[in-house]
Amino acid sequence: MKFPLILKTLGSLTILISFALLVPLATSLYYQGPDVSVFCYSAAGCFSAGVLMYLCFRKAEGQLRNRDALLLVSLGWVGMTVVGSIPYMIYGGPFTSFIDAWFESSSGFTTTGASIVSDIESLPHGVLIWRSFTQYLGGMGIIVLSVAILPLIGVGGMELYRAEVPGPTSEKISARVGETARILWIVYLAFGTIETILLYLSGMTLFDAVNHSMTTMSTGGFSTKNASVAGFNSVLIDWIITLFMFFGGLNFLLHYRFFVRRDPGALGDWELKHFTLLVLSSILLLTVYVWGSSYPTFPEALRYASFQAVSIVTTTGFATADYVLWGPFAHSLLLVLMIIGGCAGSTAGGIKCVRAAVLLKQGYRELYLTIHRKAVFPLKLGGMTVPANVISAIFGFFFLYIFILVLTGFFITASGVDMVTAFSGVISSLSNIGPGLGEVGPALNYSGLPALAKVLLSACMIIGRLEIFTILVLFTSEFWET
Repeated sequence: MKFPLILKTLGSLTILISFALLVPLATSLYYQGPDVSVFCYSAAGCFSAGVLMYLCFRKAEGQLRNRDALLLVSLGWVGMTVVGSIPYMIYGGPFTSFIDAWFESSSGFTTTGASIVSDIESLPHGVLIWRSFTQYLGGMGIIVLSVAILPLIGVGGMELYRAEVPGPTSEKISARVGETARILWIVYLAFGTIETILLYLSGMTLFDAVNHSMTTMSTGGFSTKNASVAGFNSVLIDWIITLFMFFGGLNFLLHYRFFVRRDPGALGDWELKHFTLLVLSSILLLTVYVWGSSYPTFPEALRYASFQAVSIVTTTGFATADYVLWGPFAHSLLLVLMIIGGCAGSTAGGIKCVRAAVLLKQGYRELYLTIHRKAVFPLKLGGMTVPANVISAIFGFFFLYIFILVLTGFFITASGVDMVTAFSGVISSLSNIGPGLGEVGPALNYSGLPALAKVLLSACMIIGRLEIFTILVLFTSEFWET
């Protein structure tokens, strides 16, 4: 294990975050907000700590391999959430403790979108832009993590995408990650810029447009309004954000193939077609269910059902309606969408569409082989045979997802939280969605939960964002064996 090189890299990451803090600092200076000193102190402290760490291990050299990458990713993400909480702690206000500040920061960098802030509109511009920027940075990191790193080190069955990763074919992770990041971040930035322009032209202020484009493409869900996107009360804004949430939930390799390589074959991707079918089916079911009961006209029902279905399945978490009031069928459908989530290689959370497909197909395969014991019946996705080790990894991932869900839910209910709030909150955190049901629904927030629940949910956000295995493997003795 190359600890000096890992610590040197973490020092570089801390320096980068200190530069990122200049964005809210500049925003606060422009609006002459009360939080100028907050970001001055935060940026200076982060820069000093990062430089010190980097200089202490500046002579460390070499290439990161699988174990190093797993440890670096885990420590890097946890470190980002801790460093990102510093401005909240210095600012104070609704962030009355480190736990509250860490919860908000974890929700940001993991693009979850859960919040402990009751009056978001009372926050100064600098703090608001920092909340959104953490999600934008988290989305950038997730793209590289899910597209460039996890397929190469084989986490949770994601090696299915190893051959499709753009960049050099070297086995050295760092070389491929750098090229992949450059290619995909251009696409990410382009989508964000286009959405910002469209939202601005649709009536948002430039500040609101920038914030919401950052938290849409990252499928994060932080808003500058107490009522989320509902606060704008605009049909056009709703449909623009719905479209870009859908783009954020797609595999960024497909964006690369279609927009950069001009490959029309990207539109025939198996996961894209089935994810689109899932989205359209969910919209249809929700629209029919809420039409008449919650909304008198079909266009109105379609507008709100489409927004919430796409928001939940892409794990963005924006809200234009309080779906807690929609009834039990809507709750059940939205919970299923929370668990499934978006496509692999996207900024979305959840178990991912491809894993859900493998689980269903393997279930059918086992039923078939029960009847035809001597038959040869390989599991295929899009014409490609799924290897047995990948199937095993996906089943292991799903088991751990359910195990963490049940165990964490029990601990949170033991702290006095009702079952609906506890378990929907865990699903929302593990799948990086934001709002849940009950006391953490879209019209409410997480401020009323006990400290233990906030800590557990923050941990779930990070575990879910890093595809479970990346974090949990650190707690095995085999990982640390030389």
